[in-house]
Amino acid sequence: MTAPNDGGYPAFPIDVPTSARMYDYSLGGKDNFPVDRKAVLHVCAQQPASLDVTRENRLFLYRAVRFMARDLEIRQFIDLGSGLPTQANVHQVAQEFQPGAQVVYVDFDPIVLAHGRALLADDETTTVIAADVTVPEKILADEQVRRMIDFSRPVGVLLLSVTHSIVDDAAVHHLLGVVRDALVPDSYLAYSQLAGISREGVDEGNAMVKKMGIPWKNRTLAEVAEFVRGFEPVEPGLVDVKTWRPDPTQPPLSPVDEALRPYLGKGADETRFYEYGGVLRWP
Repeated sequence: MTAPNDGGYPAFPIDVPTSARMYDYSLGGKDNFPVDRKAVLHVCAQQPASLDVTRENRLFLYRAVRFMARDLEIRQFIDLGSGLPTQANVHQVAQEFQPGAQVVYVDFDPIVLAHGRALLADDETTTVIAADVTVPEKILADEQVRRMIDFSRPVGVLLLSVTHSIVDDAAVHHLLGVVRDALVPDSYLAYSQLAGISREGVDEGNAMVKKMGIPWKNRTLAEVAEFVRGFEPVEPGLVDVKTWRPDPTQPPLSPVDEALRPYLGKGADETRFYEYGGVLRWP
């Protein structure tokens, strides 16, 4: 089953959950369907900490972009696998500290593209393109990307909570390798992926999500660290992202739906799995 296509709004499945819409629901967004909400609730019932883990990743996005824009004075960003626009989007955070910062959002989900283009229709400093992040050559060659991003200057690249949706390790290595080769020194990568401390726990989580029909691959901390080899992590390094320069005064996320409220706070003591990442410099 797909949503109607009126010629201006692309068709998309509404009877199969998507990670972008599940993420949106977890963040208190409204751009999701019953199948997505059911999937999030199923995951939370199996892994109660998962809601907090998801929301901590979005809070990390704010701090990472703020660090790159405010502290490093980076003025151009590429958000790979950006997901649905919710709150504290990359262009909003970057432009708060660097007015006029250029931002390219990249995603392949039709509903993400529709909402992103509507949001950014009158914004000359920001654009969204349709592209598969596992084919990075096409992204870097895209006319809009080349118009917005000057690769002779430092770039801030975001790849947050995306690579666990890429089940082929070689594809992740290829993606990061191509992006790395396109960057000049003193460019930065904000990266995170859901990871576990034990192989048993990782495999258990993967089996659960696989039954839901969603492409997914949790990995171990060591496997994630291998993806970003060659980059130099800034302090405090690769960590549970909620501990990456925490700031209790940063803007809060939107409240969650009533059905999700019992799961808030369940991740406070979770140490078996979390969004693992940080901000890394290309030397």
